[in-house]
Amino acid sequence: MQTVANEVLFVVINLQIDIFKEKITAFLISFVISIFAKNIIMSFVEELTWRGMVHDIMPGTDELLKKEMVSAYVGIDPTADSLHIGHLVGVMMLKHLQLSGHKPIALVGGATGMIGDPSGKSVERNLLDESTLRHNQNALQKQLAKFLDFTTTDKNKAELVNNYDWMSKFSFLDFIRDVGKHITVNYMMSKDSVKKRLNADSNSGMSFTEFSYQLVQGFDFLHLYREKNCKIQMGGADQWGNITTGTELIRRIEQGEAFAVTCPLITKADGGKFGKTESGNIWLDPEKTTPYAFYQFWLNVSDDDAKKYIKIFTLLSKFEIENLVLEHEKDPSLRIIQKRLANEITVMVHSKEDFDMAVKASSILFGKSTFEELSNLNEATFLAVFDGVPMFSVSKSEIEKGVNIVDLLVEKTVIFQSKGEARRTIKENALSINKEKFADENGTIRLENLINGKYILVQKGKKNYFVIKVN
Repeated sequence: MQTVANEVLFVVINLQIDIFKEKITAFLISFVISIFAKNIIMSFVEELTWRGMVHDIMPGTDELLKKEMVSAYVGIDPTADSLHIGHLVGVMMLKHLQLSGHKPIALVGGATGMIGDPSGKSVERNLLDESTLRHNQNALQKQLAKFLDFTTTDKNKAELVNNYDWMSKFSFLDFIRDVGKHITVNYMMSKDSVKKRLNADSNSGMSFTEFSYQLVQGFDFLHLYREKNCKIQMGGADQWGNITTGTELIRRIEQGEAFAVTCPLITKADGGKFGKTESGNIWLDPEKTTPYAFYQFWLNVSDDDAKKYIKIFTLLSKFEIENLVLEHEKDPSLRIIQKRLANEITVMVHSKEDFDMAVKASSILFGKSTFEELSNLNEATFLAVFDGVPMFSVSKSEIEKGVNIVDLLVEKTVIFQSKGEARRTIKENALSINKEKFADENGTIRLENLINGKYILVQKGKKNYFVIKVN
């Protein structure tokens, strides 16, 4: 019997060893694959292609980028003192370019901002003065510095340029003589952006100022080709016509070769406009769009959009994203992709601290928060969390001497229609002040109960919130 027992024990031990070997082997294979996948070096064009960021590309572009370090630029509209998320595709193209060892140039369209680009628009936009454009340029550079390295000593150091600096020195006669004569009206009329405006059912037509836009942008490319050896212009798909006017100018005037890459215009799966909410654009400036609202935008995108956006707006590798998608498919309700997307882009645009605060703020509506946690939110985040919640105002003097809770909720505000309703709610343990149950109908609210010295959060039942602002 002992011999049989020993043999059984021997078989069991060997079986356990085999299972352990299999697990170790599987782990090592997975580990090696993950390291290998993360270190696969793709060319710039290959990187953009798998991310879904290439719409049109001129033949020979990839070959040029593989042959030498290349300077490429993206034009940025300076009509506001902040980028919005619609700009981020072009900015991410520049970032991938720099990570690939090439030189990114961000061109602020100071001169073209004074003209107005007809591409994708039905009306001519407002023109800006120089002081406004300079202010906007400085603000944009600070935001771009979060994506591009303007300080490195490497040759692919990012640069910011403003086309006003060279266009303002051009007289009208010089421009039509040195630039205009090289491009025919027929060529300019053939551009889709021009044809759409001319064929539109509108009495506004197109001004000569707008019509000349493609020449001005084309000259930008020519200027950067001459001064910065810039050989590629990148932009949205609607810019293809303007970009190719630049390549044509370079060919005709310099007998040089230049290239173009455009990315698709970002859309939402439901057909809605990307980056727009009921309150307007999603800005990168925290004063225009709070980090909490920014985080919430990405957290609430659809599954289909999240799978697309995480490729475009993060630096996660192909391997990491494919694994995230697999995990997400196991239980879409966990919103794994949306959470990772919101994490990556909020940290990139704002900071880890802003991301952490946004996560905390997100849990307030659905979790068991405390007065202390509410007080740790800055005012902008607090107001963003409760945006749209009914707000009432009371004077500080009312709170300084202490105010009865029922009087506050009925007489000083109209959160409850009657004192009887307020008292019943308190007795039913259905009233919370600053996320903490309030069970004393004779209790008072004082200055120490204020969030950030200014607000009181009232919760009636589970879902009805009210904010009292103390002035």
